[in-house]
Amino acid sequence: MRALVVLHEHVTEPGPVGDRLAERGYELTSVTVVPEARHRAPGVDFTFPDAADSDLIVSFGAPWSVYDEAAVGSWISGELGLLRDAHHLGIPVLGVCFGAQALAAALGGSVEAAPRPEIGWTAIMTDTPSVIPQGPWFQWHFDRCVLPPGAEELARTDVGPQAFRYGRSLGVQFHPEITPRMVRDWLDLGGDEQCVRHGVDPRELLARTEAMEPAAHARARRLVDRFLDEVAHATD
Repeated sequence: MRALVVLHEHVTEPGPVGDRLAERGYELTSVTVVPEARHRAPGVDFTFPDAADSDLIVSFGAPWSVYDEAAVGSWISGELGLLRDAHHLGIPVLGVCFGAQALAAALGGSVEAAPRPEIGWTAIMTDTPSVIPQGPWFQWHFDRCVLPPGAEELARTDVGPQAFRYGRSLGVQFHPEITPRMVRDWLDLGGDEQCVRHGVDPRELLARTEAMEPAAHARARRLVDRFLDEVAHATD
């Protein structure tokens, strides 16, 4: 089985999500949309693979906005097309943060600025704890999904949707793939200033991520299992 992993920038890794997919028998092929040299100018030319060449697609996070085409350039249209094609072909998609927002937009919803950012470890309100446990999950986002017609919201906070299901696909606003190394890299790329600006201590954020790592990785593995067994394999 083939899984296409879409990484939008150079510091995000599939983490425990990718590890569990590999353990479940998937061969991961990763593509990186924006190379390190273009991180501050992400409007690159990029051609996405054909959705039909994969059995599963995972789209991870990004520090940009789905709706800010002036910044990200034409590649966002290509990604929305990839996710839309996957849906029409019945190929499951797991969208994470930016990837969840892109999935929502591709299927007829939209993305908008959130009333406030969510940064740090957050418990969520879930209707389906067997699929989406309440966490806490790692968050770092400034936008939120407006769900497409027909999507089933599975979890939320007072800021907006935290998980939704659409057919065989699942979008989650939080970061099950997070590792301490990723948090360190995000802080080094300007995230420390973002944290301070919004009242979050970056040192405490990293320390809690290190302390949470074993439990968070176990939750991520369970999330992947539930996605594969209860969402991706659905026939309705």
